[in-house]
Order: sequence, then structure tokens, then C-alpha cells
Amino acid sequence: MESSNHTVSEFILLGFTSDPVMQLVLFVLFLIMYTLTILGNSTLVVLICSDSRLHTPMYFFIGNLSFLDLWLSTVYTPKILVICISENKSISFAGCVAQFFFSAGLDYSECYLLAAMAYDRYVAISKPLLYSQAMSIKLCAFFVAASYMGGFINSSIITKKTFTFDFCNDNVIDDFFCDLLPLVKLACGGKDGYQALMYFLLTSNVMAPIALILASYLFIIATILRIRSTQGRLKAFSTCSSHLISVTLYYGSILYIYSRSGTSYSLGRDKIVSTFYTVVFPMLNPLIYSLRNKDVKEALSKLFK
Repeated sequence: MESSNHTVSEFILLGFTSDPVMQLVLFVLFLIMYTLTILGNSTLVVLICSDSRLHTPMYFFIGNLSFLDLWLSTVYTPKILVICISENKSISFAGCVAQFFFSAGLDYSECYLLAAMAYDRYVAISKPLLYSQAMSIKLCAFFVAASYMGGFINSSIITKKTFTFDFCNDNVIDDFFCDLLPLVKLACGGKDGYQALMYFLLTSNVMAPIALILASYLFIIATILRIRSTQGRLKAFSTCSSHLISVTLYYGSILYIYSRSGTSYSLGRDKIVSTFYTVVFPMLNPLIYSLRNKDVKEALSKLFK
């Protein structure tokens, strides 16, 4: 980043509102959500590590998803809390680079991880007798490592490209974190080829995993349709229903923001959607994967006892 020709030393994050009362309300709301995120994901990780019944490929991926959500939420929420209660809403240039790099890397990693979880559900439903052998611990660890590697390699590319812009017009970001589209709007030159790079990253980090997920679920549906009993079909579908909910919520919000052109970018509307996948989604994941899961409920009961 030393070669960057930026002319600002810090950015100002406007957040959601300038109304002091609303800022206090939002502070309490985000603090509650952050607390629930930490408690929920930490508990799920502890349960999966401590209970031998949860030492399966499916829970291995769920545990890694919870760990990723813990990290992801911590990248965003503490700064949001500071913005809500402090008059100093600045973030240093280096801090903005770090937040952008880790947020992009973790978001991209989660996209890949959700695709790996879809393949895991396909193997579990189509080859139940060979599931443990087909999804070995080495293969699961490879999928997780590849998810992080792919996410952070792409994050390095987009971070380097974004922060070599010349931010000479303004340093005020009308958002609650250093996000891609607001930063591009502040840049006053050197944007040639940036749209092509964005489409490439959108394709490799979002559309490619979506294609893998859709392919996995097409095979899953074909397998379920071959099951004769209705009870068997429902049982098979229930094993992947939580993942379907998770994929729909996460990819839906990301595609809504980043698949549109810059001319259709709306600050107010997109702030709400960004809040969903940056703050709300990490809080919901433990609930999605535990409320309807008998094994997790039994492990939680055992832990409290």
C-alpha cells in the first residue's frame, strides 16, 4: 500500500443517522445483536468440539461457519458501536484498508464454505452408507482451507486495486464501514477496468459457488425423488433445510447489492441490506443450525447438566 497515491489520511463514517436518540437506540440494538452473535457462535463451536456425537463432517463445516461468523462480526460491529456513541466517527486510512481486506476475505470465504457444505449435503443424501468415507477429515479440512485461501487471495486483489485510487474529492463515507461501492464513489480517477474486475470477482466469488450449490441441490432433488416413502423424503430434505435457509439469506443480500450497476446504488436502502449480511446473518446462523437440530439440542442439554 506504500505505492498508493491517496491524498487522505483518514475517512469519516457517517453511520446510519445523526439523531442522538436514534444513535443510542441503534447502539443498544447492535450491542444486543453482537452479544447474541458471540454467545451463539461460541456455544456452537464449544458443543461441536466437546460432544463426540457432533464429530461428523456436517458439524465440522457448521463449526467452521460459526468460527468464521465470529470473526466476521468482530470486523464490523465494534466500529459500528463506536460510531453510534462517539462524536469521533473517523477511521484511519490503514484501519479502513484492514477492515476492507478482512471483511472482503471473510465474505468471500463464507461463499466458498457454503458451497462446500452443499456438496457435503449431496454426499450425505446420495451416498449415506459411504458418507463417512467419502467425506474424510482430510477432504473436509481441504475444503475449509481452500475456502479461506480463495477468499483472501481475491480479497488481496480487490483491496490492492481499490486503495491505489486517488481519493482527492472527499473522505466522507456515507456508510457504517469501509465498503466497496462507497469507496469507488469517492475515487476521482484511475477507474479504468475496475468494472471488469468487479464482474470477475462477482463471478468467481459469488456466481461460481452459487452454480456449485445449485448443481448439488439438483442432484439432491433427483435423489430425494427416487425415495419411495414420504417420510423418507421429508427426512432427507430436513437434513439440508437449514443450509438452504442460510444460503438463501446470505446470497440474496449480497447479490442484491453487488450485482447491480453503480447508477442504481442507493445509500439508504443498501445500508439496511448490508447490515443484514454483516451483522444480522452471523447472529442468525447458530439459530438456523440449532433450533431444528435434535443432536445440537441434546448436546446443549448435556453441556448445561
